[in-house]
Amino acid sequence: MSQASTEPTRDMSKAVMGAALVWLAVIVYASANSIVSLLADIGREHPIMGRNAITLCNLLFLGSLLSLIPMGFMFYKDWTLENLRKLTRKDWGVLSLSALLSSAVTPALFFVALDYTTVTNVVLIGRIEPPLFLLTAFFILGEKLDPWAFGAGLIALCGALVMLVLNSEGMSFEFGRGEIATVFATLSFIASTIVSRVGLTGIPLGIFSIYRTVVGTIIYYFLAMYLYGALHFQDIFASIVWKWVWVYAVIVIIIGQFSWTLGLKYARSGDISLATSFSPVAALVIAMLLLGEDPGPGLIPGGAIILLGIAIGQFGRLRRQKAERRAAQAEEMDVDDALELEGRVNFKGA
Repeated sequence: MSQASTEPTRDMSKAVMGAALVWLAVIVYASANSIVSLLADIGREHPIMGRNAITLCNLLFLGSLLSLIPMGFMFYKDWTLENLRKLTRKDWGVLSLSALLSSAVTPALFFVALDYTTVTNVVLIGRIEPPLFLLTAFFILGEKLDPWAFGAGLIALCGALVMLVLNSEGMSFEFGRGEIATVFATLSFIASTIVSRVGLTGIPLGIFSIYRTVVGTIIYYFLAMYLYGALHFQDIFASIVWKWVWVYAVIVIIIGQFSWTLGLKYARSGDISLATSFSPVAALVIAMLLLGEDPGPGLIPGGAIILLGIAIGQFGRLRRQKAERRAAQAEEMDVDDALELEGRVNFKGA
């Protein structure tokens, strides 16, 4: 079999691996709010001078710093002078922009949203992300628009809207500060994802991950100080914070970000959109299991619609994979037939 004929199979394997990593990251991120709520409850039960030391900002800031330790062990080989010299000004610009969006602006906007609205509303309004991401990848990156994945994202968005309407208990849904912050946070997340996909094409994963974490954490620190005041991180060295921050750092930051970043490198945009469509159902189910929260009357009908969207997207993905396999087999047969015919001819004019 020729080397050219193995390339589609190899690319398909990488795409499957990328899709699996994206799904893992989505499940981890879906559990993030519940994990943070559990840790915040622990902080409220053990206050320091009446203050809850396990705040969202403390968890994110300290967790990001601690995540650099395992990242250093995993990616130190990427930080060579040869790799650093290969990076252009454009590469450093992509790295810095990704750090600003993914590690500073996006979490800050989500934290602002959580101050003004419920976690459920934040999760459900975030369902505008899958279809918007596909459109953005189509117009900016020039990727082929997968109609099945796009339709699945729209159906999942309809399911989220059904949840919001039914959970309002007959009252009109209010689009306030928290909801607006969620929209901008989602747009920032889409932008950071697009920047990451562009940056990962020519930048080693280790340099990308560590640089983004360091610079993003620094930017987030000063942003939080500006928004919340100079005393906002006064309890960051409290023993209870250091005791529990590892849970957040290992699960959400290390496993979540590593899976998401590596998945973005190989997964197709349609697979990413399909996986993120499952996020609201996963987040609500995890909240039920870990926190005992009542998701409201909209869970069953809205969740059923979201699952329908996922099923449609999955059906489209399977159809695409079958078509790719048929094309790969046809190309392999063409190459082998050509080689066989060529082998029958002794003199080729050279």
